[in-house]
Amino acid sequence: MPAAGALVISLDFELHWGMRDHVRTDGPYRRNFLGVREVVPRLLALFEEFGVGATWATVGMLFARSREELQRFSPTRRARYADPRLDPYGEPVGDGEADDPFHYAPSLVARIREAPRQELATHTFSHYYCREPGQDAAAFAADLASAVAIAETWGVPLRSIVFPRNQHEPAYDGALRAAGIRCYRGTQAAWMHRATRAGETTAAVRAARYADAFVPLSGPCTTRWDALVQSSGLVDVPASFFLRPATGDWRDELQHRRIHGAMRHAARTGAICHLWWHPHNFGADVDANVAALRRLLERWRELRDATGMESLGMAEVAERALRAAEAGRAA
Repeated sequence: MPAAGALVISLDFELHWGMRDHVRTDGPYRRNFLGVREVVPRLLALFEEFGVGATWATVGMLFARSREELQRFSPTRRARYADPRLDPYGEPVGDGEADDPFHYAPSLVARIREAPRQELATHTFSHYYCREPGQDAAAFAADLASAVAIAETWGVPLRSIVFPRNQHEPAYDGALRAAGIRCYRGTQAAWMHRATRAGETTAAVRAARYADAFVPLSGPCTTRWDALVQSSGLVDVPASFFLRPATGDWRDELQHRRIHGAMRHAARTGAICHLWWHPHNFGADVDANVAALRRLLERWRELRDATGMESLGMAEVAERALRAAEAGRAA
């Protein structure tokens, strides 16, 4: 297995598609959505400056250049969620990105595709929920086929997936492999981080997740290389931390220390530290959030220079893990 530690960054690029069941585009969060137009170029510039690779798990609908294209790639077989609020296909949308920056993002997709060391991955076509009542294997396969097809129009092969709300369904692993997907972002093993259905996350779980962002309730939250390849043949690249937006108070420093400690542990033990967030999390105060990320990347650069710690996207991790596993079987 690789001897060096690695920092992995993945972003859930979803805009309103990921929050439409509980956030309106004309409400207070509108600023965050619109701020993504500034966030994405600034993140790409920061990643290029530091030589950092990242995985952008993108809702397939955001690839669409027009309403016609969105409708053309939408699957005919769809989930029939028991909770109708989860169904995205009744969402009012505009004609394209110019009049609807909440549901289309082809200009941002193009910038990500052209940037060095950035991987365009999938967050499913429709922000599909794999564990919600009313969905099934056939609907998931159709959604995945739509995600693959619209990405192909951009010349983008999909190799990684991030499941909306982390709802990985092992029964669908065969469909993922058949579609060319090699890896997914799983959750840490600690009880507070396990994926749940909508409405099932208790107050105790939310409180524990929140506290774990600042103090090590669940340990260092790094992952060994030899734990990545699953029996299905897919590679699970578990998340370590959700990078919470800057608050301007004591929490920022505690979060920085928590993540920096995990990066040091990964560098020392040759493990993986995996950060993730949504671009819209940074949208309300772009300067403060970019500054906080810059500080973390400066710490990573110090570890790179001292220990050889790398920066890898999810597909790069999967490629190395699968190659090492194959070499181990052949030995």
